[in-house]
Amino acid sequence: MELIQEDMMENGMDLYECLVCGYIYNPEVGDPSGGIPPGVKFSDLPEDWVCPECGAGKDQFVIVQT
Repeated sequence: MELIQEDMMENGMDLYECLVCGYIYNPEVGDPSGGIPPGVKFSDLPEDWVCPECGAGKDQFVIVQT
C-alpha cells in the first residue's frame, strides 16, 4: 500500500476529502457518476465539478495527508 501511495504522490494523484460530507475523491477511480474517467487529477477537474455525494464545490475539498 505504501508503494501505491508514493506513486500517487509522485504523479500528482493525491486524494481529496470533502469537508462537508467526507467523500474522498480518488483520481485512480475518477467520478463515474459525474462523467470523470479514472486518471483525472483533482486539479484537472472542471471548475464547476461538485461532490457527487453532497454537491459541495471544489473549494470545499482538502488534500488528504498520507
